[in-house]
Amino acid sequence: MSLLKSTRRLQHLVALGLLSTLVATTAGCWRSGLTRTEVRNLGSDTMLEVAGAWAEAYDKVAEHSVITVSGGGSGTGIAALIAGSIDLANSSRKLKDKERKRAEARGRNPIEHKVGYDGIAIYVHKDNPIASISIAQLKALYGDGGEITRWSQLGIDLGDPKLDPIVPVSRQNNSGTYEYFRESVLGGASGRFKPQCLNLNGSKDVVEFCGQAKSAIGYSGLAYATKAVRLVPVIKKDGSPAVMPSNDSVIDGSYPISRPLFMYTNGEPTGATKTYLDWILGDDGQRVLQAHGYPPLRKL
Repeated sequence: MSLLKSTRRLQHLVALGLLSTLVATTAGCWRSGLTRTEVRNLGSDTMLEVAGAWAEAYDKVAEHSVITVSGGGSGTGIAALIAGSIDLANSSRKLKDKERKRAEARGRNPIEHKVGYDGIAIYVHKDNPIASISIAQLKALYGDGGEITRWSQLGIDLGDPKLDPIVPVSRQNNSGTYEYFRESVLGGASGRFKPQCLNLNGSKDVVEFCGQAKSAIGYSGLAYATKAVRLVPVIKKDGSPAVMPSNDSVIDGSYPISRPLFMYTNGEPTGATKTYLDWILGDDGQRVLQAHGYPPLRKL
């Protein structure tokens, strides 16, 4: 068979496949008599993985809705909600006063819905032997003017003097994780990160970098752990025990860097948005959350 004939045959088969898919989908809609409503969901990168999992699981139980999910950061999601371009804004932090004022100026009324919890885990390369780290040490390591710049200052020998300088990995400032870490570790809104921090776009990016660079340390959502990294137990203050981040330690409040996760709607949710949000808050939605490494709102 000539190349031209093969190409034409392939195009014909693809066209038939697309047509049969279209017919099957259309026939399904005709049979069910349902109009599928889109629920637009955008925001926190920390929540991106579970937001996608929620959408996929919900699609199997709800014929009436299509859930579209995007990331970009908590600030991006909240800005889109204020602009009126989405139905649900995912956020790993609370709405700021300036955002609420901006929303009110646009005639919007952001309503907060707590959908789960997250532990901000401290990540290092899997070969880094550090046993624990304190909040005070994290502040000295990440905070502008902080004196910890080398692993040897923490009693860690990585086996090569070139690896002794610490590479602190952070998130970009549109991230709710960035905001929460600054508040809980660096001392609030007045806290400043070192200019030397490597600022990455996504939660997954931070963990991947720490898995590749032996001298790196980063903070990211608990759900993004991989075999290439170690989670470091955190000490809240001198004399306190080192606590490993886990679903249980986040839910019981013993892990010191943990927070709630939110979805925001413009006003009280209605229609397909309310039905979807109610499902997320129910046991089925919370089991999806838990299965993807996030602490649920309650023990299931």
